[in-house]
Amino acid sequence: MLRSIKQLYGDGLRATDGDIGRIKDFYFDDRDWAVRYVVVDTGPWLAGRLVLITPQVFTNFDLDGVCRGVNLTRKQIEDSPDFDSHKPISRQYEDECYRYYGWPSYWQETGLYGFGAVPLVEPIVSEPPDIAAVETDASVESGDPHLRSTRALNGYHTQTDDGPIGHVIDFIVDHKSWAICHLVVETGHWFSGKEIVISPKQVVRISYEESKVFVSLTKESILKAPEYHVPPWAFNDTAVVTPG
Repeated sequence: MLRSIKQLYGDGLRATDGDIGRIKDFYFDDRDWAVRYVVVDTGPWLAGRLVLITPQVFTNFDLDGVCRGVNLTRKQIEDSPDFDSHKPISRQYEDECYRYYGWPSYWQETGLYGFGAVPLVEPIVSEPPDIAAVETDASVESGDPHLRSTRALNGYHTQTDDGPIGHVIDFIVDHKSWAICHLVVETGHWFSGKEIVISPKQVVRISYEESKVFVSLTKESILKAPEYHVPPWAFNDTAVVTPG
């Protein structure tokens, strides 16, 4: 089943021995469109503190409630490495987290996650990301320039082969594999605010310096795409049609 990322913001999280906070954000890898981390706001329990967990620890995501179970204890969350959302996520920090929790590292194991999970969307081969943006980000504590916040990408303009049209407003993720299957794009009020979905395979590159998502589509193909509305909860991928 597929889920709207935006609808998951604010959902409560419960460890095996009690509540730990709410979902604040997600970080995904823009090379293979796999969600790597969930950002947890632990307030009011641990006021002002954010922690990172892998989505692979969710235990009851099939439920349509607003509280998600995770296979961790409150003590594990409390003693986990500190996370600063204002800094890029470095490989050193990732390694520290994975060693602390005892998770197999996705960058060393087979499969995209190191847990044997394989996203339903094949990894895309795209043009290299914006060089200037990569150099800027990489210069700050050796952060991985490919790990990106879904909240930060919200509002990025969509650049087609023949000009800009609309902006990103949401992501659709498969909650079993944690692959991002679609980007939801609003074409803008000058086109009556029509919403459509675009496959990550149609994304050529993302420019973080220009706040743009470049796609291998034309304005016409986007405007001819069927309108899309995010369902209230889980839904089947067979209902989704992307522009060709």
